[in-house]
Amino acid sequence: MKERERLGTRLGFIMLSAGCAIGCGNVWKFPWMCGEFGGGGFVVIYVLCLLLLGLPVMVMEFAAGRAAQTSPVRLFQKLEKPGAKWGAWGYVSLLGNIALMAFYCVVTGWIIYYFYRFLTGSTDSLGFIPMVTDPSVNVIFLAVTVVAAFAILSFNLQNGLERVTKVMMCALLVLMLVLAVHSLRLPGAKDGVSFYLVPDFSKINGKVIVGAMNQAFFTLSIGMGSMAIFGSYIGKERSLMGEALNVIGLDTFVALIAGLIMFPACFTYGLQVNAGPSLLFDTMASVFNNMAGGRWWGALFFLFMVFAAMSTVLAVCENILAMVRELTGWSRPKGSLICGAGVFLLALTTALGSSVFHFQPFAEGSSWLDFWDFIVSTNILPLGSLVFALFCCYRIGWGWDSFIAEANAGKGMKVKGWMKPLFKYVVPVAILFIYVYGMVTFKWR
Repeated sequence: MKERERLGTRLGFIMLSAGCAIGCGNVWKFPWMCGEFGGGGFVVIYVLCLLLLGLPVMVMEFAAGRAAQTSPVRLFQKLEKPGAKWGAWGYVSLLGNIALMAFYCVVTGWIIYYFYRFLTGSTDSLGFIPMVTDPSVNVIFLAVTVVAAFAILSFNLQNGLERVTKVMMCALLVLMLVLAVHSLRLPGAKDGVSFYLVPDFSKINGKVIVGAMNQAFFTLSIGMGSMAIFGSYIGKERSLMGEALNVIGLDTFVALIAGLIMFPACFTYGLQVNAGPSLLFDTMASVFNNMAGGRWWGALFFLFMVFAAMSTVLAVCENILAMVRELTGWSRPKGSLICGAGVFLLALTTALGSSVFHFQPFAEGSSWLDFWDFIVSTNILPLGSLVFALFCCYRIGWGWDSFIAEANAGKGMKVKGWMKPLFKYVVPVAILFIYVYGMVTFKWR
């Protein structure tokens, strides 16, 4: 049997896992959801969801991946007891990763396009609506994203994905701090920070809790095997609770810093904080066009966004590639070529969704992007997290004792005995309740 590829360093594992978690979910989706759901109260619920639900599920994914030493498509089959049927979720995980890339690669293309426009100084006619309704812009920059990602993934793990991600993640963190300091010096910084970090508990309702849970799972990329694949690439030198906390800490840091970059700027220039998906693009472009040296600040900001988005594209596409290779036996180069072509063709639905392929699946104004996001964020991520919780904690699956033995192997922070009720009862019950409430209250039409 061919030896499984390994990451070269612990830093590589942490940066790669964090790179998968950190991306458009932190800097594109988190700020507009925060603005839409009332600011500080949403942040409080979001952080609670990260710690009470996201952390246990991430530890479970890491542990299952490391124990199975395989991708999610074979993970459940390898760890389940004879006659069990958990293996079907492995194929759902593959579909979930593909559905995520069906819109995520397009959003990444938008970010690369904005970076290009700021870098060349051609920002006069720049806007979100003109961009998403231009077929050539969407197709070209989608192609740039997919080709760049799978070209990197065609190399072996340490020379390709690990090396590139470590550099991108370090540059990302430095750029974010510089931009946050700049935003905090703007005239509207006090009002922006107050809206963002001072909770108004009167605005917290069921929809806020559903949004916070789905966003927590989305930003951590948990529930569809994205973290399990990286667990399979590491040894048993370190226990997994501490590693999960490191990843969540980096992820939360980036999300919170993203808000400190954007909300002071919005309040300074009188821009709408609840603008939705266009918030990052229209508001930040307006900010940079109205400040001294805005062209270069804008180029710097969207360069950082390219790093954030591409780190997730690379990590999720690695997951897709690993699963497809295990099913087919293809080499990395062949798998990269075929998977890249497939992702590109599927993502054309989103890329051309506002110009050629009009589709309104839900309430008025919804699109292909909303459809793919509904499949991933509203369904596969929370249901996948529920599956991992049941699989790892109950005898009908892998079982608590097997999970604990794997999660606590090595040096570092351990899963303690008193945490068992949290993992075994609180996590699955909370996920199921919030998921059902979300489906009942969803704006179908």
